[in-house]
Amino acid sequence: MKILPAIDLFESQAVRLLKGDYNAMTVYDSNPVNTALKFRDSGAEWIHIVDLEGARSGEPVNLDVIMSIRSESKLKCEVGGGIRDIAAIKKYIDSGVERVILGTAAVSNIELVRESVSQFGERIAVGVDIRDGRVSIKGWQEDSGLDAFDFCKTLQDLGVKFIICTDISRDGAMRGTNRNLYRELSRRFEVNIIASGGVSTLDDVKALAELNIYGAIIGKAYYTGAINISEAIEAAKS
Repeated sequence: MKILPAIDLFESQAVRLLKGDYNAMTVYDSNPVNTALKFRDSGAEWIHIVDLEGARSGEPVNLDVIMSIRSESKLKCEVGGGIRDIAAIKKYIDSGVERVILGTAAVSNIELVRESVSQFGERIAVGVDIRDGRVSIKGWQEDSGLDAFDFCKTLQDLGVKFIICTDISRDGAMRGTNRNLYRELSRRFEVNIIASGGVSTLDDVKALAELNIYGAIIGKAYYTGAINISEAIEAAKS
């Protein structure tokens, strides 16, 4: 299983939200490039980046910062937040981003998913943000009304190879990952599932690896010192 340490960007800074609440924001690093270099030095190969301002506004805002992170750290990047059309996808991919994440746009415009997968294949991922079994959109601010498992089935049928599933209730709460959710996702679907939200301990990492999950995103647990990235990478090998 791959470990993807996370940087959430707001006003060019590395921050964390609690359960998607923009009013519950903590700034961890005013220069997120430094954080990315620490991830690299810990043995990470990938970094998960979310443009929080983009997620809220509907268009990329922190592209320059993201490019600096990638160029200086040399880490493979998957990026999401405000990517709502082919032009935005192409801008990131042409800039060298390895994987682009569609979120709200995948819900509101399923044809965009079809077209982007047709053009860019495995470089497209879809973020499925789950609250009470349903998909949330627009930076977790709205309930789409879609059943999360039904939506994942639709994405699989369209050829999406990577689905990033976030349990919003666990995100940033340091309550442990929702193992039952990821067990069910692993059982139902053949796509690469990346777990996000609540990965708080090395036991969480080991449990997800045992469920044959493709990857785990580690955010707040790193920033608070609860998880060492090097140790998480070792634990994921189990």
